[in-house]
Amino acid sequence: MTDANDAPKQEATDAAPTSTASRADRRADKKAARAERRRAGGEKVKAGADAVRSRIASLVWLLAVICALVLAVGALLVALKANDGNAIVKFVLDAADTLDLGVFSRDNGIFTFSAGQEVKSALVNWGIGAVAYLVVGKILDRVIRP
Repeated sequence: MTDANDAPKQEATDAAPTSTASRADRRADKKAARAERRRAGGEKVKAGADAVRSRIASLVWLLAVICALVLAVGALLVALKANDGNAIVKFVLDAADTLDLGVFSRDNGIFTFSAGQEVKSALVNWGIGAVAYLVVGKILDRVIRP
């Protein structure tokens, strides 16, 4: 009879380590799942930040292209001797004068020419300014973009 009583006790002791082991396995699984969720969350944040940086880089490049375009169109309008009284021509020339930052001015820019050669001055100085905007814009685009 002692053997019959010992058998259930033996089974109970065998079952206890199994439930403890499975409890430890469940804890490890939960811990691994939490770590995976944290890693996935971090990846989502990085993906979101990369998307924002990409948009900002695209906007910077677009702004540089628009500035270069305004300078180029302004130089073209000066070369074609467009009517300064026209509102659109006046707007483009005023915008180009603002965007030249004084460095690429047609009056006192990088290259100065003798009086009466304002067409040459506008084409050269605003042309260099347009190229400078494109170069700086592309460099900033590459620095900002992930």
